[in-house]
Amino acid sequence: MSRVIRAVSCVIAALAGVACAAQARPPIVAAASDLKFAVTEIAARFEADTGRKVQLNFGSSGNFARQIRQGAPFELFMSADEDFVFELANAGLTRDRGELYAVGRIVLYAPKGSSIRLDADLKGLREAWGAVRKFAIANPEHAPYGRAAQQALQALGLWDFVQPKLVLGENIAQTAQFVTTGNAQAGIIALSLALAPELQRQGSHVLLPETLHNPLRQRMVLTRRAGETAALFYAYLQQPPARAILKRYGFLLPGE
Repeated sequence: MSRVIRAVSCVIAALAGVACAAQARPPIVAAASDLKFAVTEIAARFEADTGRKVQLNFGSSGNFARQIRQGAPFELFMSADEDFVFELANAGLTRDRGELYAVGRIVLYAPKGSSIRLDADLKGLREAWGAVRKFAIANPEHAPYGRAAQQALQALGLWDFVQPKLVLGENIAQTAQFVTTGNAQAGIIALSLALAPELQRQGSHVLLPETLHNPLRQRMVLTRRAGETAALFYAYLQQPPARAILKRYGFLLPGE
């Protein structure tokens, strides 16, 4: 690692309240699945810059919050809903109340060649409903993006309409997979997933108005278990290289 990179990593470490030191083991990061592509890219950049690794686990924010309450060994929690972070903080399971790192958006996503006309008020979905066997969203009970999808469908008067064909993903990444594998003919997924090259090759999307749902305010926090590498990664996520990656995947950033 060059002297410049080492100096930069030490500055970031100082911001996190830790010193540059050899890593004993990769800390486990619990990250909302809308971050699958963005945070994987950030973690690779982090390793290249600092020589340190993190272990990424992707899933639904609600399930991760429950697991942390039950003692799961996560050191950093990146939630798609800041309320889960606040609940853990109130329970004394985190260092503090964390930092807002992004605001997410949702899209209607359909495979290439679909007969569904993609429009922001979902009229095209209704018109092509006869060709739809299954319509996918994430489970609103524990997935923030599923809750936002439900709110959008309710706002457009379509929640009851889609019920007979609704299929629920355990998390938003699985929801996207339902569509890309043909197990659903369309779905509401995270913009951050729709912008990934893999999903852009396989489908198309239209952004849904943010007025249709509560803001997807995404907050991260270090747990009481966090060690120095987790704290270093937490600080790195707030630096320009990481923020640029999040922005490229469609996230709105605090302070911009």
